[in-house]
Amino acid sequence: MKGIMITAPSSGSGKTMITVGILRAMINMGIDVCAFKTGPDYIDTAFLKEASKKDAGNLDLHLQGEYGIKKSIHMGEGEYCIIEGAMGYFDGKYNTFENSSYDISNHLKVNSILVYTPEAEMFSAVPKIKGMADFENSTIKAVILNKVSERYYNMLKPQIEKYTGLYVLGHLPEINDIQIESRHLGLVQNMEIEDMDIRIEKAAEIIKKNIDMEFLIELMKDIEDMPIEYPERRNIKVAIAKDKAFSFYYRENLKLFSSCCSVEYFSPLRDSSLPECDLLYLGGGYPEVFRKELSGNKLMLASIKAFAEKGGYIYAECGGFMYLTDYIEDCSMVGIFKGRSIMTKHLQHFGYADIMLKEDCMLGKKGDKLTVHEFHKSASEVVGNTLYRVSNTNGDKVWYCGHSHKNVLAGYPHLNFLGNMNSFLSMLNCVENKRLNS
Repeated sequence: MKGIMITAPSSGSGKTMITVGILRAMINMGIDVCAFKTGPDYIDTAFLKEASKKDAGNLDLHLQGEYGIKKSIHMGEGEYCIIEGAMGYFDGKYNTFENSSYDISNHLKVNSILVYTPEAEMFSAVPKIKGMADFENSTIKAVILNKVSERYYNMLKPQIEKYTGLYVLGHLPEINDIQIESRHLGLVQNMEIEDMDIRIEKAAEIIKKNIDMEFLIELMKDIEDMPIEYPERRNIKVAIAKDKAFSFYYRENLKLFSSCCSVEYFSPLRDSSLPECDLLYLGGGYPEVFRKELSGNKLMLASIKAFAEKGGYIYAECGGFMYLTDYIEDCSMVGIFKGRSIMTKHLQHFGYADIMLKEDCMLGKKGDKLTVHEFHKSASEVVGNTLYRVSNTNGDKVWYCGHSHKNVLAGYPHLNFLGNMNSFLSMLNCVENKRLNS
């Protein structure tokens, strides 16, 4: 597979709309292309999926490991791929470039295109761009100027090319009607924007008109990947919650489940009962935004609670965990865990973390270590023993999470099973053993 990375000096640069525009422009050119996002983001991958019409993957060294990101690339379906970089090009764990877009581009040996949005500057942009391109092992090969007029572009392009040696692929004007609004955990979800496909097509038209797509495709080189051996198929039925309230899932996790289990998706918002299953997977999302609708679906709430009380296996992350408490704010939820989930003004435990299991559970044995990520503006008032000892990756903070009830395990951390295969297999073994012994 040939690919390229779209990156920028910082977040908020418009990378996502440029990436989806390039993806759709390539599809309209008849090119077989898929997409990836560096880092732990779930929302942007949904936009990439919408643009490419294929599931988009994540590439994250902390969550997946070096072999994991190469296996994730192998999971991609296409002759070409576009990788959207997270945050700024060099922004990685804590105050390092480890696990940054720069770091990942070097592991995969993929060229990068820098999206640069000038801020009240002219020639000053040139040494800034040059500094990023000349940093040791930088993979930046070209530039796209964003939110600039044609006159500004014509003035700056020759200076950038003269002093940096980079090719300027083109420019994009500021276009407000294709921008995407944000909410407390990032962009508003693509499924909540009714005219999203129209916006993507418009972005593709602007890209085609203003960007040298032929040269961009020439810059796409073979990416290092690694074949993945999927676990053996199990006689396990997995129900996965997926709708506007629950949409934060890693493509890699869903693909692992579908490769070795029978998977059925359902909506806690719309459906009246849980599908017949052995394992329920409740991912993250925005249950707090849709809490009234979730609370109003009493049949679903009762169905999930009855499944848990009968010994059904449930694994829940972040928003899924909140859904299993008594309340989210003032709205009643499933009530497996006694306590309330409340919204906070600031992010709680934001970033990469590591779990050590305090006791045996469906994710593994006491003492096992897992790599995770947390990103939430809520706190849980659930009381009782916890199963996770969590520490942020730079090691200066420790907290405790992970609650269990019968065969239910829930907490705030998100796992990418591609980097935690032992936990994935442990979960399947627990469910399968229960089936065999029942």
